[in-house]
Amino acid sequence: MNNEIVSHPPFTAERPLRLIVTGGGTGGHTYPALTAVRTLHARLQGAGRSLEVLWVGKADSLESRVAAGEGIPFASVVTGKIRRSSNPIKLLSPANVKDMLRVPLGILQARKVISKFRPDVVLATGGYVAVPVGIAAARLCHRPLVVHEQTVRLGLANRSLAGRATRVAVSSESTLPLLPEKSRANAVVTGNPVRPEVLQGRPEKAIHALTLNGFDRRLPTVYVTGGAQGSQQINTLVAGILPWLLSRANVIHQCGPDNLAELRQHTASLPPEAAARYLLTDYVGPELPDVLALADVVISRSGAGTIAELTALGKAAVFIPLASSAGDEQAHNARHLQETGAAVALLGEATPQALGAAVEPLLADPARRAAMADRARAAGRPDAADRLVDVLLSVAGS
Repeated sequence: MNNEIVSHPPFTAERPLRLIVTGGGTGGHTYPALTAVRTLHARLQGAGRSLEVLWVGKADSLESRVAAGEGIPFASVVTGKIRRSSNPIKLLSPANVKDMLRVPLGILQARKVISKFRPDVVLATGGYVAVPVGIAAARLCHRPLVVHEQTVRLGLANRSLAGRATRVAVSSESTLPLLPEKSRANAVVTGNPVRPEVLQGRPEKAIHALTLNGFDRRLPTVYVTGGAQGSQQINTLVAGILPWLLSRANVIHQCGPDNLAELRQHTASLPPEAAARYLLTDYVGPELPDVLALADVVISRSGAGTIAELTALGKAAVFIPLASSAGDEQAHNARHLQETGAAVALLGEATPQALGAAVEPLLADPARRAAMADRARAAGRPDAADRLVDVLLSVAGS
């Protein structure tokens, strides 16, 4: 069988641009890809051109559900998850060996999909599902491959694909030295795509939508979040300083559905005046952009997507990294911003006292809070999606 896909005319206004997207497993890999697809579609539509997209990923996965919700055709391939370990012997565990043997099958399946779809460019955003698709695209089908890395450090999947990529897009300048030497000449700093609606929030809309009538606008507002599912660690830390915190700030606390009942019981004895300045909710939905616009300080995890949004908005933040994140990437993300004065990071053992000590200067000193917000904004790239689209279009005809 011929290793190359059937050639087709170069991308023109008369022919749709064909894009294959691969990446997923987590929202950190999936949603930047979706934002890039939406931005590319809008760019082409504005120029009177069209886009055909195929998402290639794992069956019954987050990426498959996101693609379905967006109306994007989806093709599944077999893939294997490589489990990290500093011990080489553990890398040869039965589970790892089994998954390694699945990768060649996934590559063959991806080759068939790519040869049939005939993409102008392939975008890989990480996650182990991106490996077989990226290898098949670059090595077997000879299609332009753009790899996008969301974190400060290079993920395992993207590290394996970087040397095969036409271009490598990274979210931070500090990632460039971590790339394989031969990949650095093809690397470009784009930032991590942020949903446009996140940047369009209005504080007053949050006040009205969430009925925050008891909030004292003379005080700063703190937004606490552990992500959609909440974080028991963050909830416990905040609960440990809540009366103290409410004496200095308004608080919107997104705790996750599994933690709501327990926290309601814990906070039922708050004095009425403090309780009026405290909103406890399991989930923040469409109001999120407005809540972020209202917030003066954010207490959160330090995943790549969260950091991209908060820096694009220019928000002072206290990060509590997830200790179990792959490759300890959340700690690296938080430390990177702390070193430039763009955030505070609780590294190591986090306690309520440590959280209070981190938050207090930001609440007490508006100038200090504003300076941190300015440094965060300087690190942000609100135009990251457009920059990544520029890269995709630049290689689509190669």
